[in-house]
Amino acid sequence: MNFINTSSLKVGFDFQVDQLSSLFLLIITGVGFLIHVYSTSYMQEEDSKDFAKYFAFLNLFVFSMLLLVMGGNYIIMFIGWEGVGLCSYLLIGFWFKNNNYNDAAKKAFIMNRIGDLGFLLAVFWLFNKLGTTDYHTVFSAVITDTAHTKLTLIDITGITLLLFVGATGKSAQIPLYTWLPDAMAGPTPVSALIHAATMVTAGIYMIARSNILFTMAPVTQTVVAVVGLATAILAATIALKQNDIKKVLAYSTVSQLGYMFLGLGVGAYTGAVFHVMTHAFFKALLFLGAGSVIHAMSGEQDMRNMGGLRKYMSVTHITFLLGCLAIAGMPPFSGFFSKDEILAEAFKQNPLYWGIGVAGALMTAFYMFRLYAMTFLGKFRGTHEQEHHLHESPVAITIPLMILAALAVLGGLVGVPEVFMHGGHKLEAFLEPVFANSNEFVKAHHAHEALSHSTELSLMAVSVVAALAALLFAWNKFSKYEKTDAAETGLGKILANKWYVDELYDAVIVKPLNSLAAFLNNVVERKGIDGVVNGVGKAVNYGSRQIRLLQSGQVGTYVLLMVVGILVLFIIQFFL
Repeated sequence: MNFINTSSLKVGFDFQVDQLSSLFLLIITGVGFLIHVYSTSYMQEEDSKDFAKYFAFLNLFVFSMLLLVMGGNYIIMFIGWEGVGLCSYLLIGFWFKNNNYNDAAKKAFIMNRIGDLGFLLAVFWLFNKLGTTDYHTVFSAVITDTAHTKLTLIDITGITLLLFVGATGKSAQIPLYTWLPDAMAGPTPVSALIHAATMVTAGIYMIARSNILFTMAPVTQTVVAVVGLATAILAATIALKQNDIKKVLAYSTVSQLGYMFLGLGVGAYTGAVFHVMTHAFFKALLFLGAGSVIHAMSGEQDMRNMGGLRKYMSVTHITFLLGCLAIAGMPPFSGFFSKDEILAEAFKQNPLYWGIGVAGALMTAFYMFRLYAMTFLGKFRGTHEQEHHLHESPVAITIPLMILAALAVLGGLVGVPEVFMHGGHKLEAFLEPVFANSNEFVKAHHAHEALSHSTELSLMAVSVVAALAALLFAWNKFSKYEKTDAAETGLGKILANKWYVDELYDAVIVKPLNSLAAFLNNVVERKGIDGVVNGVGKAVNYGSRQIRLLQSGQVGTYVLLMVVGILVLFIIQFFL
């Protein structure tokens, strides 16, 4: 069925459900369902109208994401793409009476629009060259057109770079990543949904779906890998010094998304999608666990005011610990298999990628166990009133935590590498039909020697030992953390202030645009355009007031004017 049907443009409202989309469907609906169950308890203090509105927005969010992954062409994907952008605005600013939350919602909406322009331009480019955006037609045309008569290498590179611009907005990569930490303004279940199961994975899905286009554009792949790796490291350094429990997890998400883009950039499409799946499990677990802590702490989010919560919240504590082990890449938890698969592929492409990636993994283990130790270990550092009300969360909160913890522990078993078990990587075999063309293209044009088992095991050992050392160091350093009033200095201050990137954007982009807007409003609009429009009105008004004086009502005056008019006509007739 065509929902756009003209002589020059035909776009079908088509759905495509294959291995890739079905995997994303399971992630979105599975994790989304658990977040819905969790929300029934977490949001119960809202009044009935807000409670209903929250779930309406939440379901619209899931619907838009399902539309995005099931669409059979880029137009349907774009409709879902815009839908999740709208829902993120509605949910981040759900508590709209707080202006800071409204600012965070607007920031997310605007920064996503910047990326969406790139996506839209890529779609226009495809239409101009091929007359269609249908996946099957586009990919078939690219594969069979070996002479590049329809899409030149420049076309493919341009289209993929524009698609990547769209992905940087939705999946929070440099330079469009600053909206995601601010998205913490929304309710915690919303944070889990945005960061784990839906919105931020849209960019990874789009590139994985377009894998053959990106594989045929080596320049774009290098850009994707470098930007992803830079994002992973930058966000990890910022997370080292954050004290808001949700901010640490937010920068952790940005960092893990960077690893996924590194995987996409080095051609490890299966590894990137695998990490999307495992990340959905342990990051949803961590966010919901953080929500359980915040719920028990009566809204407190500063880790410096927590501590010792394992005595009061045993289920939240154990499940959160399992999530931390998973994201830190400890074997045999799920994060170990997916992250090391990406790092191994990165090593084949460029050993420098692997080295920087291991440094990021080390920082991941450190900041996650800093979070864990400051929250659950040591002595309680909050108020007596908070300590009096500390309790484990209701079952509607703890049951989703336990299910997600089980998935975080066992989810990696679908991708056990060949080095451990022959034929163990079930996910790679499952996704093979989707990435087959890219794999064949790489074998034909960019053949890389497979890593030996000894090399692969050595790489894994180095990354695990590095992460374990960071884990133990953080555990030892922060398990007896004492609250101090000492301010951060030097590099610590820079990291605590997020490298001053928001301030840089504010100085370079926001303030000049605000100044330009003020000039256009006060000078061009009010004195220029309004001056002209209002001047015409004033001139007509003034002229009418003067002309009305001619209508005096005296007959003598009218006779005089008639004589003058006749004289004027005679003069014109005889002398001009």
